[in-house]
Amino acid sequence: MALGTDTGGADAGTEVPALSGAPLLGSLHDLKSDSLGTYLRAQQRHGDVVRVSAGPPGMRADLYCVFSPEGVQQVLASQAANFRKDNAFYQEVRESFGNGLLTSQDEDYLRQRRLVQPLFTRRRVDGYAGAVAAETASVVTAWEEALDGIVDVSDEMTHLALRAVTRILFGTDVEATADVVARCFPVITDYVLRRGYSPANIPRNWPTPGNRRAAAAMEELYGVCDRIIGQRRRAGAHAYGPSPSGPAPSDAGASGEDLLTLLAAARSSDDGEFDDGELRDQVLIFLLAGHETTATSLCFALHLLARHPEQQDRAREEITRVLGGRPPQASDLERLPYLSQVVKEAIRLYPAAPVIGRKAVAATRIGGHAVPAGADVILAPWVTHRRPEHWPDPDRFDPDRFTPEAEAGRPRYAWFPFGGGPRACIGQHFSMLESVIALAMILRAYSFEAVDAEIPVSAGITLRTEGPARCRVRRLDTPRAVSG
Repeated sequence: MALGTDTGGADAGTEVPALSGAPLLGSLHDLKSDSLGTYLRAQQRHGDVVRVSAGPPGMRADLYCVFSPEGVQQVLASQAANFRKDNAFYQEVRESFGNGLLTSQDEDYLRQRRLVQPLFTRRRVDGYAGAVAAETASVVTAWEEALDGIVDVSDEMTHLALRAVTRILFGTDVEATADVVARCFPVITDYVLRRGYSPANIPRNWPTPGNRRAAAAMEELYGVCDRIIGQRRRAGAHAYGPSPSGPAPSDAGASGEDLLTLLAAARSSDDGEFDDGELRDQVLIFLLAGHETTATSLCFALHLLARHPEQQDRAREEITRVLGGRPPQASDLERLPYLSQVVKEAIRLYPAAPVIGRKAVAATRIGGHAVPAGADVILAPWVTHRRPEHWPDPDRFDPDRFTPEAEAGRPRYAWFPFGGGPRACIGQHFSMLESVIALAMILRAYSFEAVDAEIPVSAGITLRTEGPARCRVRRLDTPRAVSG
């Protein structure tokens, strides 16, 4: 959420109800201290479309929050052209992580999407299952030495997801990059959030301590990406493997077919190819979106199962029955339906992107209410995923909400953790693949019991844990894994 300026009125529709706030700052304090709770309260009090005002007079922002599945579909899909990524928050992300697929717009976005799409076909993504399994195996082995049998699944899943996406992006350069990303990303994301929540910001080039820390982190992160890109260019992209249209890899890095190599080789007669700066932008966005989101899904899936032993046992029974002692493969995704339902229910309750922002470029009627041109529009999966008319007893963990029959009975946008419409997340199949493979291997090896009953969360660029998510793990007697 970012604060901007007040907007004008729209010609059609009734006035949007407003959430009450403090006389001077409106809901600014509430949004900064608990934005997710504030949005949930706004929906519960006022319904599908609610205006939330924040900031001092003269700098106040009106946020038009849309909570119904039908309204979400209108913003993301059916009238997506009316809603752009032009708000101040996306600008902060763009200035820190580049103009990649997440942040670009218009022809830049369409060109990038066309070049990148062949690298994210289901067949191509399935080829990275081996890389995910290899990194998960390292975690499973390391937990054998866990102190008192207790692990913080938030930290551990962040480590796993970061190493997996780094391996897939950079192949054999994973060791040189994972530590830099782990060190620099928190500094940069905190900087983006501080500026995104502020009604006014000083220029980035002023030599304040915060600006200097962020600049140093960006310089280090950009430097390691530029170094590896330079190595790829000097070696020649085709020396690392076939073109993006060639055979899918069996394991990232095994034959030089890491994602960076494929990005460097991506080209078409109409769209050309990525230059070095564009390559870095794509890499940074994939690092951001590819590890924090999956880490969130894995963390909460494990913690929820740790709190619900019956569902944990049911998932493990399916895993043992389907896999026995062999490593999981991409084709097992369809053979593990209950485990997939566990992942979907975990990201219903804890969506990695709990809040999505857009800017209205034209006056629009949503749910009978007038949303003016120029308005900051907020969508909140955190809220829509808890609408009781679509999710009875919404705070209860119940993977059976995602049987095919149950899914068919709900509106399309009652659940939208990966966005939707023309800008739906290109990596959603990879996220599900990684989550199911990692959970299958971990649950086959260990049982889980929650130490921390609840995990406080907040909305950052992605959903953030505000405390540990500790579980007591116990090694299980499992069949010996065999290769193949």
